[in-house]
Amino acid sequence: MIEFLTVEDSLQLAEGFFNEQYDLNSIKHKVAETVFESDKHLTQLDIEKELANRYFYPKKQIKQAIKALVAEQTLVYTYKYGHSFLEKSFNKPVRISKRIVIKPPGIAYRREPGDLVIELLRGVSFGNGEHPTTRLAIRGVEHTLSSDRFFKGRQNTFALDIGTGSGVLAITAVLFGINRAIGIDVDPVARSEAKKSISLNKLSNRISIHNWSPDNINQQFSLIIANLRYPTLARLYSRINHITEDRAVVVISGLKTTEMPDIQKLYTQKFFKLESGEVEKGWGAMVFEKIA
Repeated sequence: MIEFLTVEDSLQLAEGFFNEQYDLNSIKHKVAETVFESDKHLTQLDIEKELANRYFYPKKQIKQAIKALVAEQTLVYTYKYGHSFLEKSFNKPVRISKRIVIKPPGIAYRREPGDLVIELLRGVSFGNGEHPTTRLAIRGVEHTLSSDRFFKGRQNTFALDIGTGSGVLAITAVLFGINRAIGIDVDPVARSEAKKSISLNKLSNRISIHNWSPDNINQQFSLIIANLRYPTLARLYSRINHITEDRAVVVISGLKTTEMPDIQKLYTQKFFKLESGEVEKGWGAMVFEKIA
């Protein structure tokens, strides 16, 4: 026996199919995924075109999803180069690595076991977690200090954060167990913001910020963190060797992936060996161990 659908049944089926295909939460997930995984800045129009072409989502629903993500503070509009872009929002708690979570002060966050939470004011200095190089550097520090291989049983460990920016990398090092840290930066605004960040996280007794040049530092460090661009990282190679202890670890970030082989070749030619590396959105970081 053949059964025929009524017009009403057909409309209900079509509505159910539409809702299944264009569920707002599914579209929100794809919008966020597109923004988070992109290696370039995306405008709203870029996102609408991408999702319409790839998943055949109606642009009206894509716009609704973007509006909802902005309202939830998952995404935020930024203004650069005369254009507005959609980027990941750091106005709410954001997990940067397995254990590090960055959040604005005054925002509630329910910690998971093992979480280390850093509170940061949103300022103008580099290093609030928005850029891949900061996230890569944090993960490099976490990888190093979570392993028993490097610092187990070592006393009086000392870290140097070159170009400290917001101070987040020095803070990360201390939270993971480094005894004391120094952050240096030539930018007075960065130094001011780093001091505020350190005070906010109640670490002023363990981290100090200075207007020093690496060339004028003579003490030795257990850990050096340098989130800088390629020319500076290359120039500092000899100096970093001079101010590191035997078996010290150097976390380098700020490199385009195409620059990583040259830095690896330079740093491993004599004094260091490559321990690990990671890339994100066209940027890379490497962890080196000094040969004893």
